[in-house]
Amino acid sequence: MRFLGIDIGSSSVKVSVLDGDSGNCLDGVSYPENELTIDAPRAGWAEQDPEMWWNATVNAIHLLLKGKKFKPSDLAGIGIAYQMHGLVAVDKKLQPVRPSIIWCDSRAVENGNELFNKAGKEKCITHLLNSPGNFTLSKLHWLKMNEPETYGRIYKIMLPGDYIAMRMTGQVYTTISGLSEGIMWDFKENGLANFIVEAAGVDPNLIPDTVPTFGLQGKLSKIVSELLHLPSGIPIAYRAGDQPNNAFSLNVLNPGETAATAGTSGVIYGVTDKFQSDPLCRVSSFAHVNYKPDDPRLGILLCINGTGIANSWIKNTLGAESYERMNKQAGEIPIGSEELYFMPFGNGAERMLQNQEIGASYAGLNFNIHRQAHLQRAVQEGIAFAFYYGTKIMKESGVDMKLIRAGHSNMFLSDVFCQTLSTLSGATIELYNTDGSFGAARGAAVGTGFYQNFNEAFETLKRIKVVEPDLSKQGRIRTIYKDWEILLNKKLSSV
Repeated sequence: MRFLGIDIGSSSVKVSVLDGDSGNCLDGVSYPENELTIDAPRAGWAEQDPEMWWNATVNAIHLLLKGKKFKPSDLAGIGIAYQMHGLVAVDKKLQPVRPSIIWCDSRAVENGNELFNKAGKEKCITHLLNSPGNFTLSKLHWLKMNEPETYGRIYKIMLPGDYIAMRMTGQVYTTISGLSEGIMWDFKENGLANFIVEAAGVDPNLIPDTVPTFGLQGKLSKIVSELLHLPSGIPIAYRAGDQPNNAFSLNVLNPGETAATAGTSGVIYGVTDKFQSDPLCRVSSFAHVNYKPDDPRLGILLCINGTGIANSWIKNTLGAESYERMNKQAGEIPIGSEELYFMPFGNGAERMLQNQEIGASYAGLNFNIHRQAHLQRAVQEGIAFAFYYGTKIMKESGVDMKLIRAGHSNMFLSDVFCQTLSTLSGATIELYNTDGSFGAARGAAVGTGFYQNFNEAFETLKRIKVVEPDLSKQGRIRTIYKDWEILLNKKLSSV
């Protein structure tokens, strides 16, 4: 049997096909070749048209079918992964009432702060709602306050993955994991967080009913099957936000295990079974894909907004011919980029900086010393430094990382980034042959019951590279990092 995985990112849509028997990826494609558009009507805003995701999904599946690596009739299930925290609002005809306010949009920070105070800081934290920040419910509250006519047209709200599932099945559902990423799940009461929904003045009927993360979530409708050139009735059997899904794809399911990503944004995601919280709300607690009220698995998530997007920015700005060439050039520059430092915080308010927006910047630029390769290395080192800054926060929250698992993609293709992070943190980094869409396909195989348990599902997961700390260079890198952190603290104190 074959299983289709779909990963709805803010840069592209990726699709992969898993051969259940061998555990191999038969084929995978990404659409479009260039990045999807993120609209910014105002500073700090970030929006995308949900129809753009759907059209990209359709085109990606058509492109996949052209490869003829499998028969559509062999597909036994579909899994969906998606960019987290976005707000999609639809009317009774299931049409979007406005563009989606996506994950990196900062407009609702003050609304989140208002909800935090109104609902009660201590109650929010002890019920693991974190600070509402600019998460989905806060964005809905912003919409209610600032676009009341649009708000009045809403029938249901969704997350991006819920929207794609709705387009496939015609049914509107979400998951417990999805509600938790929107700060709408009460871990103590094991139900909808009515107290904060009421504080937002939001009609709870706008929030969809839940389906299991693994299991039947609807079936591909006849009209959509004709559009996609796939058989009707294929079950949607898995959906999860991109970070819980990334952890799942790396077999990070148990307390003490840690996953990381460094795509457009960067994330450190550690699994725990303890109800713990950060009083400063720099990290967030979400229901992991295998969460059960009687056997909790929570993902402790720390996000750095400006990682891959910073690397992409420097590539495009300098006109580098490829990431491979840029990585090679960066590797030719000494550690520390000859006292050139980069702050990768130019993609909105950073939660780990307590929702402050300090922007991206270089420091120490010397026109007589620094050239293109220095600028490139400084960006990659700055991203690694931001990750390490985050690991220290995670440690304060009870997640001490000795081993980090990641997919061999995006920033983890850079030797400079990997070696800097490993040496600085002292953690071993293991890289695997998986990504979000392949993980979603594996999730569908679990959701349909093809794989009877997680151990069976991950028998074929292959580790392809290990990066160990270079102890001979650790002192030098940590000295440079301390200088970088001093610069960061000066930035923070000036905001």
